[in-house]
Amino acid sequence: MLTTVTERTVTAKRVPPAQLAPQLRDAITRLNRRVRQARPVGDLTVTQLSALTSLKLAGALTPRELADVERVQPPTMTKIVAKLEERGLVQRTPHPTDGRQVILAATEGGLAVLEQFERARNEWLASRLAALTEDERDTLRRAAEILQQLARA
Repeated sequence: MLTTVTERTVTAKRVPPAQLAPQLRDAITRLNRRVRQARPVGDLTVTQLSALTSLKLAGALTPRELADVERVQPPTMTKIVAKLEERGLVQRTPHPTDGRQVILAATEGGLAVLEQFERARNEWLASRLAALTEDERDTLRRAAEILQQLARA
């Protein structure tokens, strides 16, 4: 068995970047999609969750800034924010210097909903990781570090 692992490790090191890129991208995309599906029962869309997460991470933003962060058109963001606001997950406050603008922020309820979603996703992934060997989990830990480096580059 040790020979097989060593052979695979050596083979993996010899894979050219152009060949590894689509394989890695596909694996990340599929895992991300599966993790996103692991969520508590609720009617929030992936887009609404993403906007709420952006507000959590970036803090208060104008609707235009949020649309830019989410890479959607302002009219689309207006609809997303309206749904979140209806549920009490986002609040609007007047802009401190521009009376024509508003500032959007996640409410305590919105942050609590995000926490529930994150917990469900982490639990799903942890249960899958628990089925792996220690060596496989260690490999994924190292891969996670490398992927974080790639994301920051």
